[in-house]
Amino acid sequence: MVDVTWGGAQGGAQDAAERARALHRLRFGDVVFHAVTRSAAIFVLLLLGGVMVALLLGSLPALRAFGFDFVTTQSWNPVTEKFGALAPIYGTLMTSFIAMAIAVPFGLLIAMFLTELCPMWLRRPIGIAIELLAGIPSIIYGIWGLFVLAPFLQQYVQPALISAFGNVPVLSTLFAGPPYGIGILTAGLILAIMVLPFVTSIARDVFDAVPPVLKEAAYGLGCSTWEVMRHVVLPYTRVGVIGGVMLGLGRALGETMAVTFVIGNAHRISSSLLAPGTTISATIANEFTEAVGDLYTSSLIALGLILFVITFIVLAIARYLLLRIERKAG
Repeated sequence: MVDVTWGGAQGGAQDAAERARALHRLRFGDVVFHAVTRSAAIFVLLLLGGVMVALLLGSLPALRAFGFDFVTTQSWNPVTEKFGALAPIYGTLMTSFIAMAIAVPFGLLIAMFLTELCPMWLRRPIGIAIELLAGIPSIIYGIWGLFVLAPFLQQYVQPALISAFGNVPVLSTLFAGPPYGIGILTAGLILAIMVLPFVTSIARDVFDAVPPVLKEAAYGLGCSTWEVMRHVVLPYTRVGVIGGVMLGLGRALGETMAVTFVIGNAHRISSSLLAPGTTISATIANEFTEAVGDLYTSSLIALGLILFVITFIVLAIARYLLLRIERKAG
């Protein structure tokens, strides 16, 4: 009897030791996993801080030489070393605005069609076409825009816009001047085509994530397809939709090669959308290899810093909107 008890106690001690070793291994794995993930997060912050510091240090000569006038003037003369960022800033914001004004409505409508109205045999071809648009390199868009879209706009679209809005206040100013083909409007259209797949793909994915019971209940109450999309699907997926829009906006703000081909690369601000212009990324791409002198190079780096700040402000606004939406939803 004593031997049996002793053997049982010894076996229980071994089981407890094995459980302790297993818990130790699991605890060690959790510690390692926590350290790795924390290091990755800290690395991202350090990388972001390094980019900010590098841009700030590189742009200091230009900021010291021109001060706040660097942001408020549009003169860009490498010969006299007079640089102003207003024209690239205007071109960046205007082309992005045109792109989002076109891409967001079309992208949401395409996503609605694919999720609610499109026949099953047609969904896959359209989805593949959208994914192919997202995978085309930006330089291909630029070449197509320069040799196909720009001549078409110059010959057919821009003359029609000039004649149609020639006597309309405000619009006559926006669509004034000779039809160059290239310019702010052309760059905005190219960006809209490039941004459209991102907005459409994300919107389609979040629309598909809506529980079918919600839509079926709305249809059961007699709602139309548009009413279901407006009052059920869009409110349920607004966070994802805003995220897709912000992703597309970030692509539009930073696009370089496609815009460089079709915007005209003119350092001036014109009230007409048909006139040539420039953007921050296009200016840097065109002139960085030819920059002679520290002040010229510093001015281009300062443009990069401004683009970084603009992108940061856009993302901060998007995050604020998402927080407000989440707060209202409880």
